Amino acid sequence: MSDKLPLLTATGFTVSYGTVDAVQGIDLEIGEGETVALLGANGAGKTSTLRALSRLIRSSGEVVFDGRDTAKMAPDAVARAGLIHVPEGRHLFASLTAEENLLVGTTAANKREPIFSLDDIYDLFPALTPLRKRTAWALSGGEQQMVAIGRGLLSVPRLLLLDEPSLGLAPVVVDAVFKALAEIGHRTSILIVEQNASLALGLADRGYVLAVGKVVMAGAAADLADREALLASYLAREIDAIDTSAG
Repeated sequence: MSDKLPLLTATGFTVSYGTVDAVQGIDLEIGEGETVALLGANGAGKTSTLRALSRLIRSSGEVVFDGRDTAKMAPDAVARAGLIHVPEGRHLFASLTAEENLLVGTTAANKREPIFSLDDIYDLFPALTPLRKRTAWALSGGEQQMVAIGRGLLSVPRLLLLDEPSLGLAPVVVDAVFKALAEIGHRTSILIVEQNASLALGLADRGYVLAVGKVVMAGAAADLADREALLASYLAREIDAIDTSAG
């Protein structure tokens, strides 16, 4: 468990689709100022967890975010409270420019003191600077991912939920995105779902590993990295050697 103040706790958290439990009574905690990784093979329940935490789909169990029970909150209320979800697939407004998409994020800021300015976003993602006026549909996948993260930051997150930020991106773009995320993690809490365990654990303070909807491993990022063979078995694929000094 974290020794930092809890920002989000989920207890007995369950997500069901009909008679199938995609997430089965798990307990999660994210501390103030922490970066936490949520790992697992495809179908383990990772995306369902993020979608349910942000109230996009129903769940049971208790979720307390920033001291508030979210059970009866609508998705827009959760976002205005500072639980900001950057979904897999980016979901930009195709007809708006890159900068207009970024500024959409300010609508969820809800009078919270800004953490990142528009200029900060361009400093984090320099590739976007010359693309301010380019419509989103004309951006590459990596550029769209940068805009999606930047939009989330302009929402003034108390906790940023990131779903597969490296998915489908070229290695050089992944490096740029994770360099930015390391900086972002100094200024806001993050819960990240990521297919690349090495990248995620290099970024995170702690991690949880899901398998068929249950937490099967949890602990400090370095401790999970030390258990590479077991982690690989739960991810159902080979993973690269993990730098156990990271995290």
